[in-house]
Amino acid sequence: MKMAITCENLTKRFGNLVAVDNISMSIPKGSIYGFLGPNGSGKSTTIRMLCGLMDPTSGSGTVLGYDIRKDSEKIKHHIGYMSQKFSLYEELTVSENLNFYAGIYGLEPSKAVDRKKELIEMAGLAGREKQLAGKLSGGWKQRLALSCALLHEPEVLILDEPTAGVDPVSRRIFWDVIRRLSEQGITILVSTHYMDEAETCDYISFIFLGRLLGNGTPGELKEQCHVDNLEDVFIQFVTNAESGSESDG
Repeated sequence: MKMAITCENLTKRFGNLVAVDNISMSIPKGSIYGFLGPNGSGKSTTIRMLCGLMDPTSGSGTVLGYDIRKDSEKIKHHIGYMSQKFSLYEELTVSENLNFYAGIYGLEPSKAVDRKKELIEMAGLAGREKQLAGKLSGGWKQRLALSCALLHEPEVLILDEPTAGVDPVSRRIFWDVIRRLSEQGITILVSTHYMDEAETCDYISFIFLGRLLGNGTPGELKEQCHVDNLEDVFIQFVTNAESGSESDG
């Protein structure tokens, strides 16, 4: 099985704070990999290191064979990244945002036109091309951000809590799009704290206080913990981790 993303003992410290603590994981090509944990658990910091946006304190990692320390610029050209915070230009229209990012990615004009048409259809944005991004609802903003991240046809798509604060209907539509992208062979790493979203992933891992608590398929983890839902899996992992910390102390 070929891996799209790997990391070994990946660690990030900010002074005395250990934000990410010796994380190791492997993400198969073409899979949807869910990265679960509460706010402040280290998900975003891990993602930023894998995207080449932040240097790790120690440890190693690769994305599509590129070293996250040495090849950060190459990584940025081969992945689509959607940050937790809406990062597009709110004073530009939907169409203008897509044009801007097509220019950033260096798409040929004819290619940009074709990709815009494809992505507007994929995201259901037809009829909203002239609407200002800042006037869109949360769900529509996320669909636009996803479209911009896909313009250059990346092999890997990294999404940092893409549905946080989005209504349930928009969340479902967004995940339908994610599954279609995976069927096209795109590898997707998505962080979330919604357990229903995690259930639909091919593989998941739980992170808590910067440490990876467990990983595998949703079915494997539920069987391992002898429970029938992922919320109970996470609670069991956290309880065990806290008990271990108290014993160490």
